[in-house]
Amino acid sequence: MLHLGYDMSDRGPGASGDRALTDYPRPSVAVDTAVLTYRPAVGLLVLQVRRDPGPGWALPGTFLRERETLDHAVRRSLREKADVRGVGPRQLHVFDRPGRDDRGWVLSVGHVAVVPVELLAGRFPDTTRLMPAAAPGRLAFDHQDIIGLALEDLRSRYRDRPDPDRLLGEVFTLRQLRQVHEAVAGAPITADKLDTFRRRMQQKLVRVPAGPVRTDGRGRPAQLFGRHEAQA
Repeated sequence: MLHLGYDMSDRGPGASGDRALTDYPRPSVAVDTAVLTYRPAVGLLVLQVRRDPGPGWALPGTFLRERETLDHAVRRSLREKADVRGVGPRQLHVFDRPGRDDRGWVLSVGHVAVVPVELLAGRFPDTTRLMPAAAPGRLAFDHQDIIGLALEDLRSRYRDRPDPDRLLGEVFTLRQLRQVHEAVAGAPITADKLDTFRRRMQQKLVRVPAGPVRTDGRGRPAQLFGRHEAQA
């Protein structure tokens, strides 16, 4: 459970036992979300929104309203700041460094959402942008730290599972799967580890009955795969 403010049982010497919760100083609570996506030949990207007011760029976020859940606040911020809908956010971490926000005492509950790039096709064109996740540029507050933690979370999810966040959709080739895992890892899979990667992934894949397809017009047709139901 997330506790904001002070523990009322820790009143110190001479403290009154009938103090109200509102007698204690409390921070503002914000939510900020690293929305990650993948584009072939480009790599892993992160969604950013233009700050308003103020110059520069930031992750989409907002302040928590009274009696609003964190999940609802995240979805509201993505809808209002970027016109992005249908996203399933996951909580990452509470960013509580004093002075992290020059507007005052603000805690941010960082989130991550990983989506196929098609889901972002309708985003606001003039006030949003997609930037390389590994080089997001200068951002407000500690949003680069949120992206860094989101990437760590993503890499742990992809370590032994074939594209669990479905950046490739439901059907793909082994080559496409390797490329998205390389983008997530931020490094190519070396030749000496390629066979190990294929064996590990194929144990969790099924061949698609529709048969092979040619992906680039050269060489042998490539077999299509899908995930085992247990990997869904």
